[in-house]
Amino acid sequence: MKILIAEDDAISRRLLEVFLKNSGYEVVSARDGQKAWEVMQTPGAPSLLVADWMMPGMSGVDLCREIRQQPALKHTYVILLTSLNGKDRIIEGLAAGANDYVTKPFHQAELKARIEVGLRIIELQEELAQRVHELEEALANVKQLQGLLPICSYCKKVRDDQNYWQQVDGYISAHTQVRFSHGVCPECHDTIVKPDLERYFSQNKKPV
Repeated sequence: MKILIAEDDAISRRLLEVFLKNSGYEVVSARDGQKAWEVMQTPGAPSLLVADWMMPGMSGVDLCREIRQQPALKHTYVILLTSLNGKDRIIEGLAAGANDYVTKPFHQAELKARIEVGLRIIELQEELAQRVHELEEALANVKQLQGLLPICSYCKKVRDDQNYWQQVDGYISAHTQVRFSHGVCPECHDTIVKPDLERYFSQNKKPV
């Protein structure tokens, strides 16, 4: 998993880099909020951001606000690092779009635990997005079978959108994930199959 660090203090940034790399994560670093924002707008941007609150130019809170205004980044998990005290400050950060916060100087075990929580949430969001995509595809397939479907009154073939006639089972198989196993219903057995078999045996009956 790739993690983005936004920290203007060189020593703190280096400590975070070493700690996260030793924890098994791929790390991308930015020396301020503006550089971090530029990274977040590139393809394959990290899904988790650890940002210092107090940075020149664009603060960690400003960075959160920018991220939350972009639909493509709505699932980015943001952890703020802050030395600021007070509930009002914490509420301000969370209201700006931060998912979590850690006070500075940070405790390594606490930061790692909070990152692991963020990664689990990201995985759940990705799984949910995949399920939604699969459901949308299934609904799209169902919609293709709605409405009037031209069918021949004699042979029961149906006409597709390209004006080609084909068997019902072929049409449904092409437009859905349904697969057919063919059989014979009792009525068709008595009216079609049985007479055909009797006719065949009568024609091929050898004289005694």
